[in-house]
Amino acid sequence: MSTDPAGTPPRYPMPRPAGCPFAPPEELLRRSREEPVFPVSLWSGRSPWLVTRYQDVRTVLSDTRFSVHRDLPGFPASSLGQVLRDRIAPTFVGMDDPEHARHRRMLIAEFGVRRIAALRPVVEETVAHLLDEMAARTGPVDLMEALAIPLPSMMICRILGVPYQDHEFIDKHLRIRLDIHSDADTVTRSSNEVEAYFVELIRAREHEPTDDLLGRLARDRVRTGELSRQQAAWTAALLLVAGHATTAHMIGLGTMVLLADPARAALLRDGDESQVATAVEELLRVLTVTHTGRRRVAKVDMELGGVRIRAGEGVIGAAELANRDPDQFPDPQTIDLARTPNHHLALGFGIHQCIGASLARLELQVAYPALLRRFPGLGLAVPAGDIEVVDASVVLASPEIPVTW
Repeated sequence: MSTDPAGTPPRYPMPRPAGCPFAPPEELLRRSREEPVFPVSLWSGRSPWLVTRYQDVRTVLSDTRFSVHRDLPGFPASSLGQVLRDRIAPTFVGMDDPEHARHRRMLIAEFGVRRIAALRPVVEETVAHLLDEMAARTGPVDLMEALAIPLPSMMICRILGVPYQDHEFIDKHLRIRLDIHSDADTVTRSSNEVEAYFVELIRAREHEPTDDLLGRLARDRVRTGELSRQQAAWTAALLLVAGHATTAHMIGLGTMVLLADPARAALLRDGDESQVATAVEELLRVLTVTHTGRRRVAKVDMELGGVRIRAGEGVIGAAELANRDPDQFPDPQTIDLARTPNHHLALGFGIHQCIGASLARLELQVAYPALLRRFPGLGLAVPAGDIEVVDASVVLASPEIPVTW
């Protein structure tokens, strides 16, 4: 096992150095080159194994010898908030098959490739409307507030059937959920308020069915007894978060990456749909905004990356490091917007791959070129180094990105 000079494993997640927010900490990159699997220390005092090589992380994410059950003693929870939410409002992302598959089948058609592709005109119209409002403003504009946050919020609200006018309530609880430092009282109160909100929406749809995801959950799952109202509410809350936060910060941070190099911005602005789609995959790889790893527990003794892992030990698949594995991605530190193939792990892998991956890709493929075409002179209003990038969050985030044109 590798430890720091004091004899304890390095802390994970590790703060990113100032001025270099888009790359994983060099210390973790160095350790991953020396040891593909090594112990790290968590907020809880646990020391799970950090798995860093691409092929090994794929194994962690797809091998049934690893479990995602959050109530197993060795599960390496990312925060106290995660522990409490899993106790208060457990969802299918913390289940193994066959229970996981049963819940996922209830939702998979809602996020199928064809159904999401049919939403392209809606996404394009929504982006155009937001950019019109942005163009009507003067002075520096916060890109997060103007485009990055409202676009995915509007789209997931539309799919779920959640009133967008409730977005302030949603944003408040989203921030609490993503902050790995949220205290127990705040997390508990927030979880209960969100559950009550969705239970009320679902109860209303039992009496007045609607043609949206909440309406179908109420009609097909709650009224039949397959799910309780609370279970349906927990699932809806999970989808709301998953469909909002990662895409919002991919839009914001991805735009910063593009604006750092005129050639990158030109490719997204002038490229065809195929070129844009390829470029989006590279931005997903480079940023890997869900940067605190995919967490599992070993169910049996095994060897991985030359290390003996015992049953009951926690394991974290570090996708942000796997996505920079030179054995899988030649010259991985270079941002190559034409990179193919690009089988990154930013959206997961295996049975727990992000259910909303097609929606996230669509929103990014529409948002980047539309923004750059509408504002060909777009630039940051402050030096890039002055823009705060928060890594004390489940999602790598920038609260505010001021831009001008």
